[in-house]
Amino acid sequence: MLNKEELDLSRIPQHVAIIMDGNGRWAKLRGQERSYGHQAGAETVHVIAEEASKLGIKYLTLYTFSTENWNRPSNEVAALMALLFDSIEEETFMKNNISFRVIGDLTKLPDNVRERLETCIAHTANNTGMSLVLAISYSSRWEITEAARRLAVLVQKGELTPEQIDSTLLSQYLATDFMPDPDLLIRTGGEIRLSNYLLWQCAYSELYFCDTYWPDFREAELHKAIHDYQKRERRFGKTSEQIR
Repeated sequence: MLNKEELDLSRIPQHVAIIMDGNGRWAKLRGQERSYGHQAGAETVHVIAEEASKLGIKYLTLYTFSTENWNRPSNEVAALMALLFDSIEEETFMKNNISFRVIGDLTKLPDNVRERLETCIAHTANNTGMSLVLAISYSSRWEITEAARRLAVLVQKGELTPEQIDSTLLSQYLATDFMPDPDLLIRTGGEIRLSNYLLWQCAYSELYFCDTYWPDFREAELHKAIHDYQKRERRFGKTSEQIR
């Protein structure tokens, strides 16, 4: 097993994004309902958030609920919303100096959940440590479409010309405009795909896939993913010689 001491703390990724997958399958293996797995997964969020903060990660973005997840059975969606409401614990954020942010189409959330999220965002806004970002009712296609629509309105008003639109400007109209692109994207649960998550932002992210279901993903698994990241050469289109 990898020891934390083996990590190069001077090369910790600034932004780690995670697709938290495998809750339902984890519960099924134990003869339980899917909601049991989601509850266990919520506990893992607190464990990983605390460890990421201790390691010096600046941004931790977690894929919590996608726009496609609204198509799940209504009882599971209701259970997820209730769990989301209960799992927002300001004490954890305050104790670890973590600020809380959310990206996604919050208009679709129940009023009590949205209000709970907004309260936590406001109360942790002055924390100066890591930012924990939950992607809720989020998908990249939704995000990019919204950015394109906002830019189109500016062009229609004559406040912007099509020639002024480039990748830098479009990035400023994405939901993630307040943070850098992910250095490392982790997906648990054995699936090897991005599932409509931060597609624009992950253009040059290092990808790490593991078979561990999210409820079993603990500090040692995070260390292993970061250690793997640190062994890679990030070239961003350049040659190895240019990097060196």
